[in-house]
Amino acid sequence: MQKDRILVVEPCILAIESSCDDTSAAVWRDGKLLSNVVASQLMHDETGGIVPEVASRAHQQVIIPVVKRALEDAQIRPQNLDAVAVTRGPGLMGSLVVGVAFAKTYAAGLDIPVIEVHHMEAHVLAHFATENKPEFPFLCLTVSGGHTQLLIVRGPFSYEEIGRTLDDAAGEAFDKSGKLLGLPYPAGPHIDRLAKEGSPKFEFSKQNIDGYDFSYSGLKTSILYFLQKEIRKNPDFVHENLTDLAASVQHAIVESLLIKVEAALVKTGLSQLALAGGVSANSGLRESAEKLTNRLGVKLYATPIKLATDNAGMIAAAASFAYAENRFAEDDLAPSARLAMRF
Repeated sequence: MQKDRILVVEPCILAIESSCDDTSAAVWRDGKLLSNVVASQLMHDETGGIVPEVASRAHQQVIIPVVKRALEDAQIRPQNLDAVAVTRGPGLMGSLVVGVAFAKTYAAGLDIPVIEVHHMEAHVLAHFATENKPEFPFLCLTVSGGHTQLLIVRGPFSYEEIGRTLDDAAGEAFDKSGKLLGLPYPAGPHIDRLAKEGSPKFEFSKQNIDGYDFSYSGLKTSILYFLQKEIRKNPDFVHENLTDLAASVQHAIVESLLIKVEAALVKTGLSQLALAGGVSANSGLRESAEKLTNRLGVKLYATPIKLATDNAGMIAAAASFAYAENRFAEDDLAPSARLAMRF
């Protein structure tokens, strides 16, 4: 579509993220993130999970004011924009449709190109929206509500997936375990908070997967059977041991992640580890990863919390690399709920 236009050296990009239940817009210019506005949907707490139709309608209601706020915070006028970037997938189809439709319409009105961004690539490249960024190549552990993968990152669009979840993602393991403990959705932050007050005194079954892949379906089953057994003996068991249970769940998930990470670092010889994705905000994971990298003499990069969870700032960072390579979307750009990464 716009592939023959003359590119500016340091573009001004408006980025849109709407893959799940956060509506976000950010502005990137001169290699820096000027604004990053996120509107989170709180109504899903009541249903214990995300209702796709509700999430889609919420995106429609707030996307215009969120974009307006991002432009105002960055002190950028629409006429100053060189491109609009948007998450194409993966994610909830209804949510993705809102973002993609808005981005295409907004860009068409300004006669500027659209840049499609893969949500998981953006999590990896979010590190480049900060001052403290890794150098290629590096090992990246990406952990979120829907994804868990281990990547060798050789360049902005050059990845080798050496490990992935075979069933549940780490974020799902936190949420499903939290539900068994009676915690609100999303349970991850609640488990993190409670774990700081407890100790990992309870043992749950460990994954037994060869290579660098992950599995969490067995963990939920192990926790379920353990709780059923203990509650039969003491109906108040969960209430009386909540902090220790939270610490034990967190320890089991974090340990299973870092066992694979350590093996991969030793095997590949890479000297940098990056943590990405919403679950990378977990304080237990960050502290344990720091201990591991210090022991191995590896440098650790963990994105700031505001860039770890879903946000348009990471979309903007990924889009800046795409812009430099003249990677613009075609007119028929459509969202893809199961969009695969390019390996």
